[in-house]
Amino acid sequence: MPFFTSLLAGLVFGFGLILSGMASPAKVLGFLDLAGSWDPSLALVMAGAIAVGLPAFALARRRTTTLLGTPLRLPTASAIDRRLVGGSLLFGIGWGLAGFCPGPALVALGIGELKAVVFVTAMLAGMAIFELLERRRP
Repeated sequence: MPFFTSLLAGLVFGFGLILSGMASPAKVLGFLDLAGSWDPSLALVMAGAIAVGLPAFALARRRTTTLLGTPLRLPTASAIDRRLVGGSLLFGIGWGLAGFCPGPALVALGIGELKAVVFVTAMLAGMAIFELLERRRP
């Protein structure tokens, strides 16, 4: 059952990204282009996501299990450290260069966008390098 609910959630998320235009790097880069012809639509999509997410997380904090009965594991870390800031900077640089973040990149890959192939390949390589470095950490 969790597989099918995960699949359904992913399909709804992907459809929402396509519908909002967020699977298009040009749309994202238009949002990041503050000095040029700025496109504020991504800000509206983010505001909508926050409006849905805030009450959902408030309700989730009161629960110990998901609606499917599996244990609910919300993040507990709250420290802002070098690794968090560094990872955020790398994410932002990649987002600004490519116009993709992971979710929209996978959607764009699914609809056959060539730029997404390059981005997803680089993303997977970065994840593999991170994993190798993490295993060597004391």
